[in-house]
Amino acid sequence: MEGVIMTGPKLASSFPILLQRFFVEHLGNQRAVSSRTIAYRDTFRLLLDFAKATIGKAPTRLTLADLDAQLILSFLDHLEKERSNGARTRNARLAALRSFLKYAAHYDLTALPVIEQVLAIPMKRFDRPVLGFLSREEMQAILEAPDARTWAGERDRALFSLMYNTGARVSEAIGLRVGEVAVDGSAVAHLHGKGRKDRRVPLWRTTANLIRNWKRRLDYGGEENFLFPNRGGGCMARSNVTQRLELAVSAAAERYPQFARRSISPHTIRHTTAMHLLQSGVDISVIALWLGHESPATTHMYLQADLAMKERTLNRLQPMTDSQSRYRPPDQLMQFLLSL
Repeated sequence: MEGVIMTGPKLASSFPILLQRFFVEHLGNQRAVSSRTIAYRDTFRLLLDFAKATIGKAPTRLTLADLDAQLILSFLDHLEKERSNGARTRNARLAALRSFLKYAAHYDLTALPVIEQVLAIPMKRFDRPVLGFLSREEMQAILEAPDARTWAGERDRALFSLMYNTGARVSEAIGLRVGEVAVDGSAVAHLHGKGRKDRRVPLWRTTANLIRNWKRRLDYGGEENFLFPNRGGGCMARSNVTQRLELAVSAAAERYPQFARRSISPHTIRHTTAMHLLQSGVDISVIALWLGHESPATTHMYLQADLAMKERTLNRLQPMTDSQSRYRPPDQLMQFLLSL
């Protein structure tokens, strides 16, 4: 949010001032959050536009009392029905609103009843799909797909290999500088993760060789320049990485036609790294460190996905001679309960 924060006893608890202070003082100075977290502003831009259209108040005239549970629930419903947002996005918007209201509650006690009602709005539950990942052969086919004879092809090979090796997020990979990846001696990549959490991940010999060759070809070889730049030497965009991966997947589809029916994104490579480490017997806590997760609990989803796939495989291997009688409820009431 831009603009000068107004001061004065009459304005201290107003919604516009509190919202500015929330972004500038609370998020920007006190918590020193990253620019991605400050993207909370997108939630408020959407909310302010919705409030203007719904209750006819300009953003500067809104009060905390206007942000009651009815308005917020209508806004969340608008996100899902009108903007076709999924449950994850809806929950992320609600989390941003909750964060602001918890902050505002310390400064405007008169709005506490309204704030408590909004904070009581639950997150929406949703089904978590089984994680998609690639087999070792499929991953290798994608890594070899870019044409190493071209500038972009050699860059893509090195980029995708580093992403698979380290399990790096797209933002971590494209933000790497030349001097942050050592390929001589103990090859290692210095990744800058979410929440300003840095980690060092060792590189396989094949990855180190690809990056070493790529560094020789770079026109922008300074230590502070991007390791995987775009044609102009600047930072690649996420969409650019997605587009380059789509080209590699299309090329690899000649050997693996099933790629045409699958959705393979840069984050699929990260999932693939985690699953291959797990299947190789690496401890879940080590995988959490490798991926830069805040807690090993976040990494448990890979363990659950692996167990789910093993269970499906086991079910397919059940002997055909097994008699599997179907349970029949004893009466109509039980049948009704089982149908819920």
